[in-house]
Amino acid sequence: MPAEIFGRTADGRPVARHVLSRDAVRVAVIEFGAAVTAIDVPDRDGRMANVVLGLDTLAGYETLSPSFGAIVGRYANRIANGRFSLDGHSYQLPLNEGPNTLHGGPRNFGKQLWRADEADTTRLVLSRRSPDGEEGFPGNLDVRVTYSLPADGVLRIEYAAVTDRPTILNLTNHSYFNLAGEGAGSVLGHRVQVEADAFAPTDATQIPTGTLQPVAGTPFDFRNPRSLEERIRTGDPQLAYAKGYDHTFALRGPAGTLRRAATCTDSGSGRRLDVWTTQPALQLYSGNNLDGTLIGPSGRIYRSGDGVCFETQAFPDAPNHPNFPSAVLRPGETFVATTEFRFSVV
Repeated sequence: MPAEIFGRTADGRPVARHVLSRDAVRVAVIEFGAAVTAIDVPDRDGRMANVVLGLDTLAGYETLSPSFGAIVGRYANRIANGRFSLDGHSYQLPLNEGPNTLHGGPRNFGKQLWRADEADTTRLVLSRRSPDGEEGFPGNLDVRVTYSLPADGVLRIEYAAVTDRPTILNLTNHSYFNLAGEGAGSVLGHRVQVEADAFAPTDATQIPTGTLQPVAGTPFDFRNPRSLEERIRTGDPQLAYAKGYDHTFALRGPAGTLRRAATCTDSGSGRRLDVWTTQPALQLYSGNNLDGTLIGPSGRIYRSGDGVCFETQAFPDAPNHPNFPSAVLRPGETFVATTEFRFSVV
């Protein structure tokens, strides 16, 4: 299917929408934010539905979107006080979430126009250059993201990046899933399993303390499938800080190898999502900040808990915690990572 114009940016640049399809999966991606705007998959009876949240207009993605489906960076998640040091140099980033920087700042990769380098029915390659100093980060960074449908029911996202100066990098896709269908209401009844024995507790501003805590005996124990709602309102201080789940899990297995990170199922539709990744960590976010001000393509209002994110990534604030795996990228190195969203029915 040829690309179509989804809209024009506020400064008049056209933004194309690309559609990938294979067997019973259809994925739509726009060049603004390299954002996934729809993933259509069947339920147990073969009925198709879009299972990610989104917006109808480009203006919505430019000004209102809480990173729906977007590739965020240069540093996904949070950096304390927007500050970090690298090789003896200190850097200050713009603050866009209280005292901290979220997802790389207000003009992060999810708010930028990407270029389509290759496009066919099952594969889309998008790229952009993040110039030295963009949102305060050092180095000219060349980034490439490839969306593909390599097999029935599988959406693969491959990341690659190089830099001409030492920098920090953390990329993720910020899709909000509702396996019952976009606009179907709360996902807190979805059952989730996370392949992690420890998570990263945070302070009141959602910055990691720098320690990893065993999930055993906490509301963060998803080693066996549990509904999100089962313990989300227990009064645990960690859940109170974030108004729900918005926490990083240290995934089992060596980073760099593709392994299962999480599973999510919706009993009503029978849809199942398996998340596989090469990344070291997973941010589980229960859509806590959806506040009833946004309306999706279904015409329904998005409220807290109406979508769940599985953000495969490096650890938040890693530049300020030397005990976390390094998120530094240097000249001569190539950052690579892969995440797969595998859809099936039960």
